[in-house]
Amino acid sequence: MKLNELLNRVKVIQVTGKPESRLVDDLTIDSRLVKKNSLFFALKGFKDNGHKYIAEAINNGACGVVMEKDNFVPDQLFLHNDCVKIVVEDSRKSLAEFSNYYYGEPSKKLTLIGITGTKGKTTTAFYVKNLFQYAGYKTGLIGTIANYIGEEKVETDLTTPQPHTINKLLAEMIRQKCTHCVMEVSSIALDLHRSDYLDFNFGIFTNITSDHMDYHKTFEHYLSSKKILFDMIGSGNNIIYNKDDASSGRLISSSNASKFSFGSSNADFTIKNIEYSLNGTSFTIDYSGKVYQFKTGLIGHFNAYNAAAAFSTAVVFGIKPEIAVKGIAQAPQVPGRFEVVNGKDKKAIIDYSHTADSLKQALTAVRNIVKDKFAVITVFGCGGDRDKTKRPIMGEIAASMSDFVFVTSDNPRTENPYEILDGIVKGIKTKNYEVIENREEAIKKAILTSAPDSVVLIAGKGHENYQEINGIKHHFSDKETAEKYLQEWQN
Repeated sequence: MKLNELLNRVKVIQVTGKPESRLVDDLTIDSRLVKKNSLFFALKGFKDNGHKYIAEAINNGACGVVMEKDNFVPDQLFLHNDCVKIVVEDSRKSLAEFSNYYYGEPSKKLTLIGITGTKGKTTTAFYVKNLFQYAGYKTGLIGTIANYIGEEKVETDLTTPQPHTINKLLAEMIRQKCTHCVMEVSSIALDLHRSDYLDFNFGIFTNITSDHMDYHKTFEHYLSSKKILFDMIGSGNNIIYNKDDASSGRLISSSNASKFSFGSSNADFTIKNIEYSLNGTSFTIDYSGKVYQFKTGLIGHFNAYNAAAAFSTAVVFGIKPEIAVKGIAQAPQVPGRFEVVNGKDKKAIIDYSHTADSLKQALTAVRNIVKDKFAVITVFGCGGDRDKTKRPIMGEIAASMSDFVFVTSDNPRTENPYEILDGIVKGIKTKNYEVIENREEAIKKAILTSAPDSVVLIAGKGHENYQEINGIKHHFSDKETAEKYLQEWQN
């Protein structure tokens, strides 16, 4: 695409150079990835500023630079390299706008389903993807664990990628004949304009509790960031929401979309008779005068709600309820989401619960299953460089709801791991815990020293196969580690 053709479709403040003479072959925010004909976007980040790397991008062959500060690099450098300087009000907003048009507005060419909420986004996304594929629609997924183009897996680092990655993925999904895409949409991504210009046909709200306070600072800002998704969904499209969540009304109040609720009472899709064990979950949904029976291999009260969100979406779209019920039953285990690892006479549960509320829900589910017949051992930690206020709260929850707790490292990142552990321990009022900083040693001791028939909940990392320490990711899998020591226990 010629740069001037792209510029004719977007909002800019100033253009210096000859855009009609330059081609755009790709979009990037990383100066190290710039090659000939790359369009570089200088973003102001939290730890660094992309404007510092404009000269490097120009020297690497950028056809143009989108920037907010027009005096960061001398115009002579642009002119000498035949690089076009493009000044905009907000580089992040412009990245979304440019990406949308560069890739041919791909979100308008398929059914795009956005999911937001504190908990359940990933599981609901997997349910939706599996259900639509079962009904015969080739479906993509953009989410926390991985991105998928049909069955092809594409690795990811962010719950919601940057706009140029999203639009490139959507364009590739269309090229490969996908008709639907389900997408996890995080509050931070919404606030940072990563989802701007996307044409969502459905918005799903799972629930909201306190999270990401290191970023949002207040619950009100967190809520307003989530609300952005539903404000984007207008007349002719649909919102599926959890009526049991007290904040749902505020989130969807400004949208003219059609609205359908799921919940425990007086909802369009009413969930009843939830029962679960370590083998799966059963429940019913009352819809339009009929009662539908559900069984799923995914475990827990919360998974009945995640399944209900997916079922509601499918039925509103037009899939027959009977087909949707079968699609739910066929849904595979979501990696690291209340995933049971079986030993001979002991079980471990790998769960991504990394907030106070999600840890409480996970432990509530375990307690409801074991019914005080067997010991519940919890292994968990908190991530570094993240919300510090939740650490003592999670410590208190873990200790009060477990027979014993091993407090350990999660992803300390650049923070001193022992300071994180101290923050957790401050919330513990009992003596049923031990601090073991090394996560493998903590899991090992939890499995090898607990009584037969114990259930060991390993919380916080879920599907992640690494630990991030001082900016370096080291291979580490809770599931692999649990399997290793359950095997050792058996021998």
